[in-house]
Amino acid sequence: MEKWKAAVITIFAALSAWLGVLAVPVLLLAAVNVIDYATGLAAAKFRDQKISSYKSFRGIAKKISMWLLVAVGAILDCLLAYAAQRAGTELHFGFAVASLAAVWLICNEVISILENISDIGVALPPFLMKIASALKSQVESKID
Repeated sequence: MEKWKAAVITIFAALSAWLGVLAVPVLLLAAVNVIDYATGLAAAKFRDQKISSYKSFRGIAKKISMWLLVAVGAILDCLLAYAAQRAGTELHFGFAVASLAAVWLICNEVISILENISDIGVALPPFLMKIASALKSQVESKID
């Protein structure tokens, strides 16, 4: 057990060191991806929908595309840093575009999770959807 614990801690420490400020959004995005997929499958059963391999594959493709959006944001961050360096200045933020993309995607996933839970038949506290929507709006306004 101690070896597993040490291995998990080592992996998370290496990821945190490599990703820096992007580590928390990436881990949260991974968590909400898994939760959304699971609640989506459960909600489909409660809506009397068939779970098909096509729909499952489409859901997985959407999750992979989300990760590609974060990767594109990281690429843009690298390009911005490179351009600033060539212009003789230095940007003191790392992965800002990728972090904003990840937070926006996390908000979308949280909204989807709440909708899936509601479809399953669980009563939602009204403030949860309001908070998730407000956070998404704040991220969008920061980009503008």
